[in-house]
Amino acid sequence: MTNRSLDIRDLHVSVETEWGPKPILKGVNLCVKPGEVHAIMGPNGSGKSTLAYSLSGHPKYTITSGSVLLDGVELVGMSVDERAREGLFLAMQYPVEIPGVSVANFLRTAKTAIDGQAPPLRTWVKQVNASLASMQLDSEFSSRSVNEGFSGGEKKRNEVVQLELLNPKYAVMDETDSGLDIDALRIVSEGVNRYIDQGDRGVLLITHYTRLLHYIKPQFVHVFVDGHIVEEGDATLADSLEKTGYEQWLKAEA
Repeated sequence: MTNRSLDIRDLHVSVETEWGPKPILKGVNLCVKPGEVHAIMGPNGSGKSTLAYSLSGHPKYTITSGSVLLDGVELVGMSVDERAREGLFLAMQYPVEIPGVSVANFLRTAKTAIDGQAPPLRTWVKQVNASLASMQLDSEFSSRSVNEGFSGGEKKRNEVVQLELLNPKYAVMDETDSGLDIDALRIVSEGVNRYIDQGDRGVLLITHYTRLLHYIKPQFVHVFVDGHIVEEGDATLADSLEKTGYEQWLKAEA
């Protein structure tokens, strides 16, 4: 299949404010192919998280023009769950709590919705426990309400458990390193790398800092300023950003 990719074409997105629609994304073009890891870096308020949530179908954000194709299938106009069934996954910067819904029920319901049939219970429990163990989470986490009372690191590790078990075609990771200590960052990165090591999965990493990219190696780095990509390069671009920051592009945009 030659058209396999997460292909973002001239994407424009606005958000409703009390003063009317405010444009946030201003013509984003980006193509993530299977086996590729792309990193997006940029200053606060540049629209990086808006891109992540727009791709996943968050109702707060209105796609005013452009296209998002996942393996040739147009996602614009689809609901969040429809996009997930097509193979798109979002790891949120701030994972939400879902009181009353256990991790085990949440995972099995999600897996059933995506695959169209429930996984065999006996093997599924083993898979869940193995994934929790790989993220250094005790098996009792499966009986707890999703993210309720979890530490910041536990929430992020639980996101990677979801990534591993749902195994989407493309994963958008929105500041997965946010709030993680050194040990949690290593554990989370190892989980994401296991997903990448399958060889046919695409990843879009959104981050402020190069520390995540020391663990998860991107082939492509994109500088994001004022709602669009202003520079592209390989992993060495991230290292130069650590030294110079975004000032040259902020001045150019101004």
